[in-house]
Amino acid sequence: MDLSDAYANGPYIAQAEDYPPRWNTAAAAFRAEMAAEDRLKAGLTYGDGPREALDLILPEGAPQGLVVFVHGGYWMAFGRETWSHLAAGAVARGWAVALPSYDLCPRVRISDITRQIAAAVTRAAGEVDGPIRLAGHSAGGHLVARMLAPAMLPEEVAARIAHVMPISPLSDLRPLMQTGMNERLQLDADEAWAESPVAMAPPQVPVTVWVGAAERPVFLEQARWLGEAWSCPVVVDDEKHHFDVIDGLAEPDAAITAHLLG
Repeated sequence: MDLSDAYANGPYIAQAEDYPPRWNTAAAAFRAEMAAEDRLKAGLTYGDGPREALDLILPEGAPQGLVVFVHGGYWMAFGRETWSHLAAGAVARGWAVALPSYDLCPRVRISDITRQIAAAVTRAAGEVDGPIRLAGHSAGGHLVARMLAPAMLPEEVAARIAHVMPISPLSDLRPLMQTGMNERLQLDADEAWAESPVAMAPPQVPVTVWVGAAERPVFLEQARWLGEAWSCPVVVDDEKHHFDVIDGLAEPDAAITAHLLG
């Protein structure tokens, strides 16, 4: 069975093509504002590759802790510069926010990206004291969930994780083997299962799965599967689809921001 259409988001979202330019414009404006206030540490490296870098955005005053936001794009698209504005909500509430880039498939495998994000979280943790909250969207939701695997993070970093929010996550990667994307993802049965959060033991850290009510059915299923596997709450955000479910992170008073930081 070919599941390519089931996992396609753009064809089922009105004016989908407008979203990336809108994200880029908002991100650039916020980055410029933070840079002008000397609150942007851009391009902090966590590895040797050109994409192994993160941006750290600081609040006014001492940070209450650290949020790490990991972007999506099916592990094949985007970088940290497209999402800077999503730090605005947490920054306004006194948190520092790190946004990493990572290498993309097919140059690397998903398991390689998982290890890169672990390195990025560790690097960011060295910059900011206090509790750490992880959020990620779509493929990024998969990646932040994977940070809760045993020994994925150094013990001193793992001990600081206070909340993880996979947003519209991919929690079982096996169905992706039946999509056209797998020509680039190159998943085989062993890696697909090893990289699936649903295959992990339920973590001890609080987890909230967040998903839009208007998402494609497979994303609602993926969210439910993770909630069931980890016995954690699944919040279904009214009327939100896969592209706008993250918008609230840019607002300090949005429900998604309050839940992430609460």
